[in-house]
Amino acid sequence: MALKLKFAAKSDVGRIRKKNDDSAYAGEYLAVLADGMGGHVGGDVASASTVLDLVHLDHADIIDPQNALPDEIQAANLVLNELVGANPKLSGMGTTVTSLLLSGSTLHMAHIGDSRAYRLKHNNFEQISRDHTFVQRLVDEGRIKPAEAEVHPHKNVLLRVLGDSDASPELDVQQIDAEPGERWMLCSDGLTDAVPLPIIEQIIRNTADMDEAVNDLVATTLKNGAPDNVTVVMFEVVEDTADEFSEPSVQEPAPDTAQLAIAAEGDVEASASLLRHEISQRPHLLVGAAQLATQTGQIPVVTQHTGERRAAALLTHRSPAAGQILDPLESPTAHRRWMMPILLTLAAFLVVALAVWGYMWTQTQYFVGTVDNKVAIYKGVPQELGPISLSEVDTVSQVPLESLPEYSRQRVEATISADNREHAQMIIQELLVTAKQNCPVQVPGSKGSTSSNQTQLPAYCQEIMQ
Repeated sequence: MALKLKFAAKSDVGRIRKKNDDSAYAGEYLAVLADGMGGHVGGDVASASTVLDLVHLDHADIIDPQNALPDEIQAANLVLNELVGANPKLSGMGTTVTSLLLSGSTLHMAHIGDSRAYRLKHNNFEQISRDHTFVQRLVDEGRIKPAEAEVHPHKNVLLRVLGDSDASPELDVQQIDAEPGERWMLCSDGLTDAVPLPIIEQIIRNTADMDEAVNDLVATTLKNGAPDNVTVVMFEVVEDTADEFSEPSVQEPAPDTAQLAIAAEGDVEASASLLRHEISQRPHLLVGAAQLATQTGQIPVVTQHTGERRAAALLTHRSPAAGQILDPLESPTAHRRWMMPILLTLAAFLVVALAVWGYMWTQTQYFVGTVDNKVAIYKGVPQELGPISLSEVDTVSQVPLESLPEYSRQRVEATISADNREHAQMIIQELLVTAKQNCPVQVPGSKGSTSSNQTQLPAYCQEIMQ
C-alpha cells in the first residue's frame, strides 16, 4: 500500500519580532521546519538556507532513505559554514531542524534543537522529538520536574543546533512505522511557549480540516501575545491511490541553459527563478523566511548560494533537472553505495598484496640465532605476526652457546643480522673460531692424541674451519 502526506502549513512573524526567522516546507513526502536563532544576525538566512537545501528530497524514490535526511542536513550545515566564511556578519547564526521523510511505509526522522514533532495516532497524542535544551537535560538527570522546565528562566538555552559552531552536529535519527490516518504536527517554540499543550492537543484532535487547525493554532498564539515567530506544519498520512494526481498550484517556467549559466555565476534573480521552478514541480507549501527568500529575494545570500550550486550541478549533469527523478545508478547517493564495496575490495586486495609481498621479502633475509642451545642460521626475520613466525631454521651448527664468551653469547641471543646466507655462514665461522679458543690443546704423539681421545673432544672442536 503506497502512502503519501496530506499537508498544511502556516507561519507568522508574531507580535514583537521584526523579521521571521522561521522556515518550513511541506510536501507529499517531506516535511521540514527550521527555527533560526533570532538572537543572532542571520537567523532567517540559516533557516531558509537549510530548508531550501532539503526540498529536493520530496519525492517517492529516494535512494537510501534511512541516511538521506541526516546526510543532507550535515551538508546543509556545511553550507551555513560556507555562508559565514563568505560573510563574517553572519557569524553565530544557527537554526533548529525537525524533518520527516516518508519512504514506503516508514517515516524517517532527523532532528536537532528545540522545535518539536507531535503525533496523534491510535488516539494517543505524544511528543516524538526530544528537546536539545539545558532544561531538558536537567529533567533527564532528575534535577527538575517537567512542569518546572516550562517556567525555567533558561528553558530556551540550546545545547545542540545547526550552524557555524559545529562542523558535524549530532542529530537525533529514528525510523517510525507509518499508518494511514495518523496526524503529525511540527512547530517552532513560538507555539509551545505561548499556547498550553492541552489546548494544542484539543485543536489537533477536534479540528478535522488541517488548514483550519493550523490557522487556529497560529491565531491562538497571536491572541496570547506571540512574543516569538510561530510556524506550524501539519500532515496526515494517507493512502496514495492511483486515481489521485495533484497538480502543482503554480508552474514556473523551466530555465534554459543561458539562465542556468547566469545562476551558476551568482545572479540572485536567476538563482531565485531556478529555485522557484524546482519547487513548483510538485505540490507543496513553503512558508516563512524560505518563502521570502525565493519569492521576493529579500534574503539574496540564500537564493544566490543555493542557486549557484544547483545550476552548476544541472549544467554538469550531476543532479536531476527540477521535477525529474534520477536514474538510481546516476544519483550521488547511488554512487556512494556502489563505490564503498569497490573501495573496500580494493583496500582488502591491497592489504593482501602487501602481506604477500612482505612475507616474500622476509624469506630473502637471514640472521644468526640460537636453537636448542646451539648457534643456528635462520631464514626470515626474528619477528612474529600473532601466532605466525616470520622465520624458520635453515642450518644448525655444532657451536654450543655456552662455548662462547659472554659478549658473543649475548649477540647471538639478540640475533645477528646477515645480508644473505653466505654472510650468515661467515658469521658462524667467526663464532666457531671464537669457540675453538676454549678447546683442549692436543700435542702430537701424546697420550691425548690417540684416536680414541680425539673422539672425546666436543664436536665443534673437531669441526674443520672453512
